[in-house]
Amino acid sequence: MPPSRAVPDPSPVDARRGAHAPTAGLPRAAGSDAERDADARALASSLRVRILRICLDEPRTNKEIAQALGKNPATTLHHVRTLVARGFLAAQPARTGARGAREVPYLATGKSWTADLGPGGHRVLLDAFLEELSAADPARVDMGRLGLRLDAEGRDELSRRLNEVLEDFRQREPAADGEPWSVFIAIHHDASREPR
Repeated sequence: MPPSRAVPDPSPVDARRGAHAPTAGLPRAAGSDAERDADARALASSLRVRILRICLDEPRTNKEIAQALGKNPATTLHHVRTLVARGFLAAQPARTGARGAREVPYLATGKSWTADLGPGGHRVLLDAFLEELSAADPARVDMGRLGLRLDAEGRDELSRRLNEVLEDFRQREPAADGEPWSVFIAIHHDASREPR
């Protein structure tokens, strides 16, 4: 029988984890507190989270990233460099651009999946999602909202099952002819429904 690896059992609501999904059930990213804090600072910008999404499927140059975001390349370059320095983006082999200039494309590494977001991390994810959603065609948005009354066991099951579905799809190979889709899930305590 293989030796078991001790993984701490995190709270089902861990406001500091996961830039791309509720990741309460995943092992915490390794590294010192200083390293995790530096990673959290690198992800403390909705623009940087959006850059990671833009570079998720295919390498993009800083110019391409800036165009996708409607920003000046000088503005995005600072953010790209920050993400590269923390290992969230990886430079790919340089290529020659349209006018013969050397261009470096960048690809998201996936490190953000289990990164510690730090205080306020959920707000950054929500802001990035709302910015992306505002650019989406409303006819291609599938949205739902549900109010539940769950005990701790039911809440844990809901979180675990949603995490399992997300993790299953995350691990699949991207469909060669597939379209890009985004998923945002938030489970929160509904204080507005508390008894008076």
